Amino acid sequence: MREPTVVIAAGYFRSYSVVGLLAVVGVLFVAVAFGAGRLLRPVVPTPEKLLTYECGVDPVGEGWAHTQVRYYVYAFLYVVFAVDSIFLFPWATVFAAPGYGATTLVEMFIFLGFLAVGLLYAYKKGVLAWT
Repeated sequence: MREPTVVIAAGYFRSYSVVGLLAVVGVLFVAVAFGAGRLLRPVVPTPEKLLTYECGVDPVGEGWAHTQVRYYVYAFLYVVFAVDSIFLFPWATVFAAPGYGATTLVEMFIFLGFLAVGLLYAYKKGVLAWT
């Protein structure tokens, strides 16, 4: 007769084998799709196909261009506040549920505190100045 813990462990790992099998099938599906695309596509390289293409404009001059760093800073700040809004919407739905009000309120103030400290740090460093 088997030990009960061995039977439980076998059932536990068997459930993960389904996940592993699904991952392997997914990887195979992607590999077959890429392989079929490579085999079926026409390969006719021309000088026009080898040019760099961006926004329908032919490339002129050299490939190096100076980019303002401040645009990346604003993009980063946008991502931070987008993540904030993604966290706020589910919080607003759970906040009204019975038993979760005080806990979720404290968690939200902690989260908003971290964001406020980061925003204050960026402001003090002068990152938010446009000029």
